[in-house]
Amino acid sequence: MTFITRFAPSPTGPLHLGHAYSVLFAHDRARAEGGRFLLRIDDIDQSRARPHWEAQLMDDLAWLGVTWDAPPRRQTDHLREYGDALDRLRAADLTFECQCSRRDIEAAANAPQEGVPEFGPDGRIYPGTCRDLGLRQSGETCCRLNMARACAMGLPAQFTETGPRHAGQQHLSADSLTQTVGDVVLSRRNMAASYHLSVVVDDAASGVTHVIRGEDLYEATRIHVLLQSLLGLPTPVYHHHGLIRDDRGKRLAKRDDARAIAKYRSEGATPQDIRRMVGL
Repeated sequence: MTFITRFAPSPTGPLHLGHAYSVLFAHDRARAEGGRFLLRIDDIDQSRARPHWEAQLMDDLAWLGVTWDAPPRRQTDHLREYGDALDRLRAADLTFECQCSRRDIEAAANAPQEGVPEFGPDGRIYPGTCRDLGLRQSGETCCRLNMARACAMGLPAQFTETGPRHAGQQHLSADSLTQTVGDVVLSRRNMAASYHLSVVVDDAASGVTHVIRGEDLYEATRIHVLLQSLLGLPTPVYHHHGLIRDDRGKRLAKRDDARAIAKYRSEGATPQDIRRMVGL
């Protein structure tokens, strides 16, 4: 089996040292395995994606010495594929329409039950307000996965993790998914598909065999593996690596312009300097 991995940045801001570590780690691994390295542009959120950020990330990656083995896959070119996957889940009665705003969900969570987690990998856990209302799809609703039904149909499911913190075979639990993840969004009012649904479709379409990404996405992997099971898609091997953090131990974000690759480049750094900074 050919080793195929990818790097999937969103063109919503500058790449920083955390991105540099992730892409170089994945690129180095693909080359060491004699496999393929792919680039995907996760631009499905058109409210935040900007052409100049895409141009800059391409320039930064080329400067780092990263090469990809196929034309980049751009999410906005594949909206129909996400729609088809969503239609399959709807047809299986695994979804429901939700009209709750963020404010509605916050208000419903004002009196949490003792011992019940408030947040999961998809943010605040949805309280189920619209689950049984039978709302029709409209421009005012988003589509959510009915997690209890999805677990009944999609489990058992498991995945192999090779990262340093969670290495081994990981089994999905219905209790854990319903209590600590909840009814995740599959498509939003202004987006054809959520992050969770789109990346599952993308990885399968590109033949990705190994997903290499930061450990902040480890918990979300349970959502992705469940969707793969429901849609009959292959489950890659996952490797969640450690994060590059600032001096206070906080993980880097795109607003951390002080650690942007472009800034280091403008100050005369070399690609090898970047490798040393991130420990590669």
